[in-house]
Amino acid sequence: MPERLRGFLTFVVEEFLAGRGDRIKAYSIATHVFGRAQDFDVQNDPVVRIEAGRLRRALERYYLTGGRTDPVVIDIPKGGYAPEIRRRDRGAEPTPVVPAEPIPELPAVHHTQDRTWNYGFRIVAIAMGAVLLLAIALRWGLAERSWPTETAGPEVTLVVTPFVNLSGQGGEIYSAGISEELLSQLARFRELKVLGRDTARLIQQEQGGQQPSGVQYLLGGSVRTADHRLRVTSRLLSGRTGEILWSQIYERDLRGAGNFEIESDIAAKVAAAVAQPYGAIFTPVSRDSAAQAPGNTDSYLCVLRFYHYRRVLDRDEHRPTRDCLERLTEGHPSYSTGWAMLAYLYLDEDRYDLNRRTQAPSGFLRAREAAERAVALDPSNVRGLQALMTVLFFSRQPEAALEIGEKALALNPNDTEVLAELGSRVAQAGDWKRGATMIDEALARNPNLAGYHGLAALAYYMLGDDARAVESIRRADQKRFSLYHLVAALIFSRAGLEQEARGSVVAFLKMRPLFFHDFDAELAMRNFNAKDRLVLIEGARRAGFPVGTLSR
Repeated sequence: MPERLRGFLTFVVEEFLAGRGDRIKAYSIATHVFGRAQDFDVQNDPVVRIEAGRLRRALERYYLTGGRTDPVVIDIPKGGYAPEIRRRDRGAEPTPVVPAEPIPELPAVHHTQDRTWNYGFRIVAIAMGAVLLLAIALRWGLAERSWPTETAGPEVTLVVTPFVNLSGQGGEIYSAGISEELLSQLARFRELKVLGRDTARLIQQEQGGQQPSGVQYLLGGSVRTADHRLRVTSRLLSGRTGEILWSQIYERDLRGAGNFEIESDIAAKVAAAVAQPYGAIFTPVSRDSAAQAPGNTDSYLCVLRFYHYRRVLDRDEHRPTRDCLERLTEGHPSYSTGWAMLAYLYLDEDRYDLNRRTQAPSGFLRAREAAERAVALDPSNVRGLQALMTVLFFSRQPEAALEIGEKALALNPNDTEVLAELGSRVAQAGDWKRGATMIDEALARNPNLAGYHGLAALAYYMLGDDARAVESIRRADQKRFSLYHLVAALIFSRAGLEQEARGSVVAFLKMRPLFFHDFDAELAMRNFNAKDRLVLIEGARRAGFPVGTLSR
């Protein structure tokens, strides 16, 4: 590792541990580490940005090889230069030394295991020692090099190759910038293990020329510039066959926009199209499609099955998906995303009355514990935060839920699943207009989020826009989901579509015959305010549902 990178790492870690993390900026690094003058121009001199990218790749290589058992993990998250330092004891949950933005304090829940950590002098000493050991290891070579045979979750591995510049010197800055930005954007999606080409090549060398195990996908592309225009072509390939699985072209006018903005925008769109739920990699498949799944079929199909279930919300899909995720988390107890997914399956036992277990604890309690475990394992895992938001919301803690949801969206604004889920919760909490806008934006950016059309339909019903409500409910493909028929009945009845309304009433009561025995409790669980409850109760009566006298 070059001396300048060791100096970079030492400087930012020492500043962070001294409580000056907010002062770690490009200017201070350039002047203290790289010897730039006091008139250093951050905008026109990219030295810190370039060296930060190199340092991130060096750290990535180190922790994948020689440093895989280190007690402390140091990362430089993209978007800034302040380090993130986490304690990683063997067999324990990784814990941040100083969380940059702790999630809101939540009401206490009983756990069978104490997970409290001591953050005093001991961890600071470990962190400083880790910096020294890391610098030595990177300087003299990576000791004990080997590729771990077991990972923390499904081996859905994506290798990102640098985008090829096809336009000579004019395109070099864009090919390098997009490649670097894309690695950062993809790293936010925890369902994937993302490797840069250099990391993959290093691991290949360590394994005697063999490709890193479990590489299912390769992502790359090319860049062309001409006449103030930029054209970027991106492709997703099968790691096994080389077949092109997805391809997209992005064009930009180079006049009037900065390089950083263009690179960030294109990289964000590629990352979202490829890595987000219902994207090119995680397109839902049925449980009969195992033969089509590459690599680690059991665990990968478990993730795909979850997204398929979330799309249809069917009782027959719920049980095998829950069983699959329980096996997955039992085999990989440190897989944060697996626990987040399992939280939804437990929650749906109670909120949708799907395959409830008679023995304690309840689905709500198991969902809360699974979601909290997901966040404890990885506090920056958007999927874990999304699950915790949903569990808290349906546990009648909407304020804490929405705060966590906003944090999740801030961590990955390109995750349309989080945007749609947060929009749904915002709407149910009473802000129907903002919620509908968020859901519509998510659907526009990712049409595969078909399951959210039903929630958009409810939002437009509550806003009094019957035409858009009818349009949205007809686009929702969730006829195996009980609450779809409830919402459809309300919408069709008020719109004067009596035959369709009667059909929806019959379908819902067949699936949930006891639902209206305590309609008030169902509405309370979903945090509808008093005004919205009256609208829903009256709508249910108009549609012909057996609303009891208590719901007045």
